[in-house]
Amino acid sequence: MKTRILIVDDHPFVRQGLKAALAGSVEFEAADEAADGEEAILKTRSMKPDIVLLDISLPGKNGFEVLKQLQAEMPQVKILILSTFPEKQYAVRCFANGARGYLTKQSASDELLTALRKITHGGKYVSASMADLLADELDANASRPLHERLSDREFQVLCLLGQGKTVSQAAQALSLSLSTINTYRAHILKKMKMETTAQLIRYVLDNNLVESPH
Repeated sequence: MKTRILIVDDHPFVRQGLKAALAGSVEFEAADEAADGEEAILKTRSMKPDIVLLDISLPGKNGFEVLKQLQAEMPQVKILILSTFPEKQYAVRCFANGARGYLTKQSASDELLTALRKITHGGKYVSASMADLLADELDANASRPLHERLSDREFQVLCLLGQGKTVSQAAQALSLSLSTINTYRAHILKKMKMETTAQLIRYVLDNNLVESPH
């Protein structure tokens, strides 16, 4: 029996490309697909796939939120993150929240089947560059970027502000109140030792924390 995979990405051409990559496999099948976070959760509940191939950048609930919810509800479902976000900035955070592997879309065509095989057999998949990063994380003396001091929600707010979103737009995107976003913003400024949103935006841009254009 083939390993059943739910493909979650908001771009139809990406989903089609991933389905095509799996089409010739005798081990894996693209059992279904979802275009946003809510649909991903509903379909995971109903079809109970073996693996969810999950993009981070999704409308509504983003990949971080979906990852956390699925791990809480269905920890037996393995999750492989697929994203255009740079590995250095996001992969460790994904692993900390239960992901079994992390692939960038740029490397997916070459590494997808290898990653799926690894996590199917109980392992975790990391690229060579990711392995180096994890080694650095274990080094107590390694200097840590300022944004790694943030909670997951604070990190989400930082990235939204860095994309030029207003407090109101960030609140709408995360389904939170204006006062809650302002509280997160204050915590972010304090933790990162900054004073203005403009400084946060510059930091996000300088550190390549915003997803590259599709």
